[in-house]
Amino acid sequence: VQLVESGGGLVQAGGSLRLPCTASGLTFDDFHMGWFRQAPGKKREGVSCITWNGGSTYYADSVRGRFTISRDNAKNTLYLRMNSLKPEDTAMYYCAAARTFTYDLGCKQPNYWGQGTQVTVSS
Repeated sequence: VQLVESGGGLVQAGGSLRLPCTASGLTFDDFHMGWFRQAPGKKREGVSCITWNGGSTYYADSVRGRFTISRDNAKNTLYLRMNSLKPEDTAMYYCAAARTFTYDLGCKQPNYWGQGTQVTVSS
């Protein structure tokens, strides 16, 4: 199984980025898909999650209204659109595949992880 993130980079505060994650080696629509992030010295946190058919989504309070998660099952690809970026969004962003989704936590105990893509937001 491979999950490959891309689209990270350096952006000014208020800017936007779109992160794609392409999956291979798994049946993509068997899994709920999510984005997690980890900043230096901080715990990894769940950012967003989308159910296998795109019918339900979860967002962390810190990103709700600014980030949008979506998926294209025909392309085995997950996306995270990030608008109005803030310096506190700076982190390594990871794509993950999970079999369990909850409305309060999103993707639980992911089975597979990507290697991550760095997002840096300058003030």
